[in-house]
Amino acid sequence: MKKQAGFTLIELVMVIVILGILAAVALPKFVDLKTDAKQAAVAGVAGALSSASAVNYAARKAKGATSATTAITTCGSVANALQGGMPATVVITPAIAASAVPADTSVATCTVQDSVDNTITASYTAIGIL
Repeated sequence: MKKQAGFTLIELVMVIVILGILAAVALPKFVDLKTDAKQAAVAGVAGALSSASAVNYAARKAKGATSATTAITTCGSVANALQGGMPATVVITPAIAASAVPADTSVATCTVQDSVDNTITASYTAIGIL
């Protein structure tokens, strides 16, 4: 006689129960990825603004000419040095945007935030140039 092989009904039910418990525990972790994605996007823009400011300052120091560079006098003026401009989903915090950035090698820490959820923020560095 041939011996039968396979799973019993109890084993199948236990596997389904275990998978259900794992899904119930893991599901909340993956549901709210929207906030994490927005935070990553804002941090990416902040990094791009810091890089644009540094490259703009380096170009000014290397070339010595003002025509190829952007004057950075406020936190908001760093957006003019950003290749492609600012994305519509991110704004420079208004209270900080108007604040003056001291010229020539002075560094100011500025803030950007999500245009819809103002609790999502990131900081960037602006290097002043007249």
